[in-house]
Amino acid sequence: MLVLGIETSCDETGVALYESATDAASGRLLAHAVHSQVAMHEAYGGVVPELASRDHIQRLVPLTRRILDAAGRRIGDLGGIGYTEGPGLAGALLVGASFAHALGESLGIPVIGIHHLEGHLLSPLLSERQPAFPFVALLVSGGHTQLMQVEGVGRYRLLGETQDDAAGEAFDKTAKLLGLGYPGGPALSALAESGKPGRYQLPRPMLTSGDLDFSFSGLKTATLMLVRQKGAPADIARAFVDAVVEVLVAKSMRALEATGTKRLVVAGGVGANKQLRAAVDAEARKRSLEVYYPEPELCTDNGAMIAFAAAQRLAGGTKGAPAAFSVKPRWPL
Repeated sequence: MLVLGIETSCDETGVALYESATDAASGRLLAHAVHSQVAMHEAYGGVVPELASRDHIQRLVPLTRRILDAAGRRIGDLGGIGYTEGPGLAGALLVGASFAHALGESLGIPVIGIHHLEGHLLSPLLSERQPAFPFVALLVSGGHTQLMQVEGVGRYRLLGETQDDAAGEAFDKTAKLLGLGYPGGPALSALAESGKPGRYQLPRPMLTSGDLDFSFSGLKTATLMLVRQKGAPADIARAFVDAVVEVLVAKSMRALEATGTKRLVVAGGVGANKQLRAAVDAEARKRSLEVYYPEPELCTDNGAMIAFAAAQRLAGGTKGAPAAFSVKPRWPL
């Protein structure tokens, strides 16, 4: 079955074609394209929801045509459609949902809503090196930081999550404190590479809490104090990144111990962070663990992960949603 995936949860328009097979491992991603709205939102220092929604409207049809042409397929070849139903910005989600249902209705094919975080959870299965079930997943995207136990498609158990700011939010807000602009996460990580380790000591929130939850708002406030004391920006960036990475890695290792699992998946936008990957890989070597990451281009929001998740759901017997639909801006996995 040829499945179209649509992602419009925030500020990236992602569209992809995935061809499923009877054996999930033998399916293949035929084409995908992502349009980022970073340049448009940069002037405002953050995402403007109304502008995001309007831009999705303009991008969906051209991107869909592009991937169909790239894959050498026609619109009539589609056998199913998956779209991000939530969580995310309500207006942005409605654009993708409306497009998916209108197209599905016109073609007479099933349309299913996919949880954005399920897409990230399963995205490493699109890589050449795929994890087997079960595994523990560290989800670190812009608005979410969670540890999940994954037994199979649709079989997820929340182990811990952030109690306030997600790691990605803390990265962007700290970058703004240092005058690095928007989006600040990648710039902050790059600046940290030239910083001196250990010059400043920042707290490791909830490191010894005894559970698998996270908190990053206090770390952001502590960083603000260093900025006000006119500390060296690169050294502040290094201290911040080191603190976040240490907490993420320590909690991930505890999750693996608690579940008796030897496989860890790191997914989401922050999952592409160089310092985080280096620290996770180093700890995994010490403990003889297996670590899996999505391809860098699949760490950010994209249609490929939605198409793949939809293909797995359809293969498992999930029925298409009715033409009357809604979106879920807040939606626990």
